[in-house]
Amino acid sequence: MQANARAYLEGGRTGAGLAALRAEVGRLMAGFTANAAVTVEPAALLSADILIDLYGEDLRARAYTTHDPVLGEQMLRPDFTVPVAQMHLESGTAQGRYAYAGSVWRRQEPGSARPVEYLQCGFEAFGDANTAQADAEVFAMIAEALRNAPVAPVTGDMGIILAGVSALETTPPRKAALMRHLWRPDRFTRLLERYAAPLSQSENRSALLSALRGGRLEDYLSTQGPAIGLRSVSEIQKRAEILLEDAETPPIPPAQVALLERALAVNAPMKDAIKSLRRIAAEMPAITPAIDLIEARAEAISAFGIDGFQLPFEASYGRTSLEYYDGFVFGFTAEARADLPQIAQGGRYGALTRALGRETPAVGGIIRPEALLALGGPQ
Repeated sequence: MQANARAYLEGGRTGAGLAALRAEVGRLMAGFTANAAVTVEPAALLSADILIDLYGEDLRARAYTTHDPVLGEQMLRPDFTVPVAQMHLESGTAQGRYAYAGSVWRRQEPGSARPVEYLQCGFEAFGDANTAQADAEVFAMIAEALRNAPVAPVTGDMGIILAGVSALETTPPRKAALMRHLWRPDRFTRLLERYAAPLSQSENRSALLSALRGGRLEDYLSTQGPAIGLRSVSEIQKRAEILLEDAETPPIPPAQVALLERALAVNAPMKDAIKSLRRIAAEMPAITPAIDLIEARAEAISAFGIDGFQLPFEASYGRTSLEYYDGFVFGFTAEARADLPQIAQGGRYGALTRALGRETPAVGGIIRPEALLALGGPQ
């Protein structure tokens, strides 16, 4: 990359290019602060412990880390949501609105053309108990900022898959495993298929489980040769007990798997998507509250002059984003520019605030100003 280039935007670090970028950031921030947002600037270095607790060890492959003798392991912020949520929760106030602009950093795969540093301008709202109204307001605010840009919206709702998995007739450990992989669709599908089929056993595993059932685990292990590795007999027993429980768990009923797959395949204008989901809910009533919220949100969006019932809805949308969305999700894509990422995206993430110590309603969205200018700007 040339020294004067930045994410998606040539000539964006000096002179007229930099001035245009700063002006665009100023325009976006003015729109957010006009909606009662307080401007904030979180630290660029964040505690790695907190981020890894939230996202898991996989984050190490996507974030830049550094070690400090006093602060310990730190990470360059991969986005703004966590530090802004921390700032709000530490304030002790029930409600808050915040606007921010600055760089975020993400490591990329070798050979990837995606940038490792880029700008985000964003808005986060906390504490509004009217979920549908708050979701609609954030969506409408982002849509207004992009009003004349050649982008197309898409919406979804993680509440469908969360409710669907919770309703499956299976054990809590299996549900927890499925929940962990919601944001990895391929792994999730493989796991769901495995849980829906009778568990096959290798000869060695069958012998191990048989010994555990008969209380002969230590005798069995003694016949397998000397111990190799660091696991103790008690640790092996705990693992074997987990395997035994899994082996004795009946498969998830195929009809339930089929219903969940049908729900996740819904892809239509919001009005038609709601109809399709309600037909599925007749056999999977657990998803009804999520559908009710989708409908209420569409009505609330329509009050902002956008036909919420004609917005594209994809039930699986948002499952490859950072792992904190647990409700409404949305994005704006430049369909004619496959080389650009989503120009804007956002969603609801109450579960993240719970993990940070104080659950509160939370929804927000970001715009990538460099990508927006590379697209030609809002014009």
